Amino acid sequence: MSRAKAYNDPLVSHLRTVLPESCIVADPVSMKPYECDGLSAYRQMPRVVVLPESVEQVQAVMKICQQTGTPIVPRGAGTSLSGGAMPHKDGVVLSLARLNSILHIDADNRTARVQAGVRNLQISEAVQHLGLYYAPDPSSQIACTIGGNVAENAGGVHCLKYGLTVHNILQIKMVDLNGELISIGGTAFDAPGYDLLALLMGSEGMLGIVVEVLVRLLPRPAVARVLMAAFDDIEKAGIAVASVIAAGVIPGGFEMMDKAAIQAAEDFVKTGYPTDAEAILLCELDGTEEDVKTQVEKVEKLLADAGSTDIRLAGDEQERLRFWSGRKNAFPAMGRISPDYYCMDGTIPRRELGNVLTKISRLAVKHDLKVANVFHAGDGNLHPLIMYDANRPDEFRRAEAFGADILDLCVAVGGTITGEHGVGVEKIERMCVQFDHDSLSQFRAVRKAFDPDGLLNPDKAVPTLARCAEFNAMHVHHGELPHPELERF
Repeated sequence: MSRAKAYNDPLVSHLRTVLPESCIVADPVSMKPYECDGLSAYRQMPRVVVLPESVEQVQAVMKICQQTGTPIVPRGAGTSLSGGAMPHKDGVVLSLARLNSILHIDADNRTARVQAGVRNLQISEAVQHLGLYYAPDPSSQIACTIGGNVAENAGGVHCLKYGLTVHNILQIKMVDLNGELISIGGTAFDAPGYDLLALLMGSEGMLGIVVEVLVRLLPRPAVARVLMAAFDDIEKAGIAVASVIAAGVIPGGFEMMDKAAIQAAEDFVKTGYPTDAEAILLCELDGTEEDVKTQVEKVEKLLADAGSTDIRLAGDEQERLRFWSGRKNAFPAMGRISPDYYCMDGTIPRRELGNVLTKISRLAVKHDLKVANVFHAGDGNLHPLIMYDANRPDEFRRAEAFGADILDLCVAVGGTITGEHGVGVEKIERMCVQFDHDSLSQFRAVRKAFDPDGLLNPDKAVPTLARCAEFNAMHVHHGELPHPELERF
């Protein structure tokens, strides 16, 4: 849309009646940063971008969109890796970036009421002096917003022990398609009626626009220690993960990185990782001094018995943070060694870790692309980073096919196509692989109950049966889903 055309657009003129000019972005050059989210391989220019500064303005925008039949795509910080915030060509991108205030901190009840545009890390920084913090810590926590975390049900390196977003939210206020402000959940750990709060977690902006969130705060552990264990075989590392969990130990964080990820992170942030290892595990144990000491001794033995070639205990807080910095910087580290990378997100049973990683290596040969693996080993949430060059069109096609094979493999071994990144546009066809006719019909029915006109983040997450039929992954006329054969891999 040209600058002149944008100025004369009747939708933009309508929005000017409820928003100041400073809250509307309509010219193509200024809208360019909004054409994609963290999954930059998929791009689409929106019709207009709005940045409301109050809940009332959000309500007014929603009413206009409902009256005019205009699609709405909500956006937080744009860090989504599944295309969940990719614009609709005829729609409004509704940014929550300016709703960025921490409204109230209740230290006695360990809660904080925040607007949707507040950054994840900002919450912990605001309550640090109280000895509290907000537990979910995705790698993008320095930038990602709490509203986006709700949309994707974000996790992080400490989600094994402390849970995902769904386990750390007490209440949400959202604006529905009609512009109504609705409160869901409450100040207690349970609320009467249907559990709509859990339904909204991971709903990817398809049920309403989250504007305010009441989060749980946790006391900082008295002691935290990190063990780094190196392995000369990636399957041994997978077995070690299963053995630690089976022994009844629940680490605060339990992460794995393969050789490619180790080398990239070490070159980038100088963490002290052993670059000759085929895999490393980072296992954080927290609690009281006595409990942590006992757990460290127990886990050290379990890791050694599983075949670890080197086990190091972080000597102080500085070294603990350095060990974690390598894992948290694994994604940007990949950007130094590959022009582009495609970050996947699937989840598998822990017992399948070694098996799946071996098969991913075979798939890399099949597609003639390099891959590095970093993931939340404790809950089986994989993040293979497929390296490619976007200047070579065939490489992205192969990267997509590689990623699809990884997700099909996750489903085949009893896992799922996403752990925390959501479905968005990236995995919408894989939904046809994982779910049958009846399940997808139920998903659509829930969505329609909140959004009968299909205006909230359309064409995301939940495929139509026609799309599944075209994809040839579902025999919809039989209502049956053919499962992938493991032999493919």
